[in-house]
Amino acid sequence: MSRHTAYIGIGSNVGDRFANLQHAVDMLDLVQDTAVTAVSKVYLTEPVGNTEQECFFNGVAVIDTALSPEALRMECKNIEHTLGRPERYPQWSPRIIDLDILLYNGLCIKTDQLVIPHPELQHRKFVLIPLLDVGNPVHPVFRQRISDLVETSGDLSVPARLREQLVCKKRRIAENSNPSSFRSCS
Repeated sequence: MSRHTAYIGIGSNVGDRFANLQHAVDMLDLVQDTAVTAVSKVYLTEPVGNTEQECFFNGVAVIDTALSPEALRMECKNIEHTLGRPERYPQWSPRIIDLDILLYNGLCIKTDQLVIPHPELQHRKFVLIPLLDVGNPVHPVFRQRISDLVETSGDLSVPARLREQLVCKKRRIAENSNPSSFRSCS
């Protein structure tokens, strides 16, 4: 069974935003044939589109998975639903949780249900900056490192790094006495 690396964008601007992100990371780590291997810092970011709503908490989780991109998308949708996100919602609306597959093994996929890499990735510092916390992958369309895309994104926003830190549940249980080691979950 081949393994794949995927980068999942995680965001929330409803309720306890940090807890929503942590629940999503915990649930990703419980998906069969999947493990969260790293998590970014958490950033406070302005909403895009409808700006008359709360600011978002955003981050990125790196996962190692045997799932196909389509199966991973379904698992992300199941997690969103379990955490309270409705199946249908207006574009730019507030979200209790939002999970997006940003990158998957350097692949480019475009179907009616799934586009990888995320089509707005290069324009959004709220995912580009957290991606730098967990690596500096290459965007498969532009063939540029994420650090280069940060410089050319045109996004004038400045995500504010928060003190709160997401942790991987498996690692948290195993190393509960050493919180400084929680960023890397492998």
